[in-house]
Amino acid sequence: MQIIEAVPNISDGEHPDIIARVVAAASVPGAHVLHVDSNADANRTVITIAGNPQAVAESTFLLIHTASQLIDMRTQRGAHPRLGATDVCPLVPVQDISIEETSRLAEKLAQKAADNLHIPIYLYEENARTKERRNLAFIRCGEYERLPDKLRTLPPDFGPKTWNEHVAKTGATVIGARKFLIAFNMSLNTQDVTIAREIATQLREKNGGLKCVKAIGWYMPAYRCAQVSCNLTDFTQTGLSEVFETCKKLAATRGLQITAGELIGLVPQEALIKAGHFYLPEEKNTATLIDAAVNKLLLNNILPFKPNERILERVLNSLYL
Repeated sequence: MQIIEAVPNISDGEHPDIIARVVAAASVPGAHVLHVDSNADANRTVITIAGNPQAVAESTFLLIHTASQLIDMRTQRGAHPRLGATDVCPLVPVQDISIEETSRLAEKLAQKAADNLHIPIYLYEENARTKERRNLAFIRCGEYERLPDKLRTLPPDFGPKTWNEHVAKTGATVIGARKFLIAFNMSLNTQDVTIAREIATQLREKNGGLKCVKAIGWYMPAYRCAQVSCNLTDFTQTGLSEVFETCKKLAATRGLQITAGELIGLVPQEALIKAGHFYLPEEKNTATLIDAAVNKLLLNNILPFKPNERILERVLNSLYL
């Protein structure tokens, strides 16, 4: 059975009614909304959809369409970087499908969204036409506020290439196939966002930090603390425990501690097992390793971490077994 995952990120975490309507639009036969993760301070919602590749593509198109109707980028503000109403929409191969097949599906989705919704679409990761465009941060540099210039200096792959009232409302969307990405935030016992940004700078691969790690620092008013927010683009190269322990050391040099770890969306089980092995190298029991990872990474300190609801394979098994 072929299964892909889509993880559209919409630029609204403040309005439950809008989020619910966007999520409802994604409900089509053969595609399942597995998880919805909203944050009002980031003003962002991460939605995880999985199922039959064609159904997931259709589900995602309908989601992008609805988000473009309900979210007005002219008034949108939040801590998370963003380019459009649906900021980014990666497609991820999960079972019995290659990254190449998934990439072709992403290309068709991008073309369809541009043609039918008149949204500028940038291709990234496996679908990027140039090396620089593989990197989401490169495409999103300057964010929505710089989009009028970006359309001219960095033209989208599909859709409008000039600024107009419709594009002003919808912004642009980035689409492409990629491997699993883990979004992992670490809360610090400080409200000083400058320190979080300093630590994030040291963690980033592009600054000589950890391989396959991207990071930013921001302030989360709801938590009353600064966070280091990381994307692990290949957890087999650098895992959760390595990121956590490195951040912990960098915080300690500044007299600070990590008070909580927070995973956004779903996580592959192997990523937690790998983290558990870091702390219990001789352990072989899967449940014990996952418990060790959850405890050591402080994943219960903000909200209860429920493995059956947060581990991708377990959620999929509940649907297909």
